[in-house]
Amino acid sequence: MKMFASDLDRTLIYSQRALETLQTPLTEKMLPVEKRNNEDISFMTKESFFLLRELAKEWLFVPVTTRTYEQYKRVFIFEKEISVDYSVTNNGSHIYYRGKLIKEWKTKVLFRLEEECIKKELLLKQLEKFNIKGLLKIADDLFFYYILNQQLSADEKNRMAEMAKAVGWKVSLQGKKLYFMPVPICKGEAIQYIQKREGIATVFGAGDSILDEPLLAVCDSAFIPRHGELAMKWKNENSHDDLTKSNGAYAGEEIVQHIHRLFALSRN
Repeated sequence: MKMFASDLDRTLIYSQRALETLQTPLTEKMLPVEKRNNEDISFMTKESFFLLRELAKEWLFVPVTTRTYEQYKRVFIFEKEISVDYSVTNNGSHIYYRGKLIKEWKTKVLFRLEEECIKKELLLKQLEKFNIKGLLKIADDLFFYYILNQQLSADEKNRMAEMAKAVGWKVSLQGKKLYFMPVPICKGEAIQYIQKREGIATVFGAGDSILDEPLLAVCDSAFIPRHGELAMKWKNENSHDDLTKSNGAYAGEEIVQHIHRLFALSRN
């Protein structure tokens, strides 16, 4: 069996704000995939949806997200419309199998957090000198992020990243969200756990941010949208073959089309 492990936000699905920011406004070619308070808040192209649904019937499709499980559950297409056995949330610290938390994995992650990272309270104290303008959010007491009120300079972000790296954390800027993540909370290691558990031979992956880099590193083939922080890094360090030609929701569609072609070839 093969696996397709993919980030969600700004890779496969897009909020209205993301669509506008990435210059792919909401059109009749898109359909809603997430609701909050009875309102449609995230979308993907119809082409992406139908191709993903088809390949998920025979391959193991694993959504991999920095969202908490409660936030992930708002993406209603994974309830009945697209087959999902495993879901990875909280950036890799939680793995769910058919809706139930795999406790063995979470125990391993918590042990590494104790051994390898300073407490989030201590890091927050160190960050006070940067006077970050934004709303602080704590995610399941494991990591935190700011919803920024004003843009960070590249120098500010780099200085924060260097400080965080020295104490076992990493930094990622995704739109207006500035994430601080302990290194052991890792999407890639969660996918390797599932791969071993299921005896998967080949893994394809997709993601747009620095937090997706460990995921893409463990994949046999990996693809990223031509937008976001990881695209900028890969343009400097790698060939352009890994990047989509499109931006926004159509980058997500391009990725799914490519994975679906690999899926179709495997059936011949």
